Amino acid sequence: MKTQHWLVKSEPESYAWETFQRDGRTAWTGVRNYQARIHLRAMQPGDRVLFYASVGPKAVQGLAEVTLSAFPDATADEPGWVAVELQAGPALAHPVTLAQIKSEPSLAKIALVRQSRLSVVPLTAAEFQRIVALGR
Repeated sequence: MKTQHWLVKSEPESYAWETFQRDGRTAWTGVRNYQARIHLRAMQPGDRVLFYASVGPKAVQGLAEVTLSAFPDATADEPGWVAVELQAGPALAHPVTLAQIKSEPSLAKIALVRQSRLSVVPLTAAEFQRIVALGR
């Protein structure tokens, strides 16, 4: 199966990049948007993920990988909500800010910009690689 690329958002006061790095891996729970749920269900082990802090200096901070595909979200009050397991990867040398992403012509159409409230968004391989390159 072809590797897919994703961006997940987290509010630092809920789950910070530094906490994720310390933990090493985590169940990505608490997503309560139907479109984001569809994206979670599409994630497969080995898929590559960018971790984006959605508060403060809004920026992609590091890399992660899907290690376990969708399973029931234990934090949900109703059935049907899912989580995936993510493993932390390296931090970007330079976090890539939302302003940088918006000013980059090749990234103008990514879901992060078009659907800013969505917490799990797909990226093309080229978009993923461009953001990683900006963070070097």
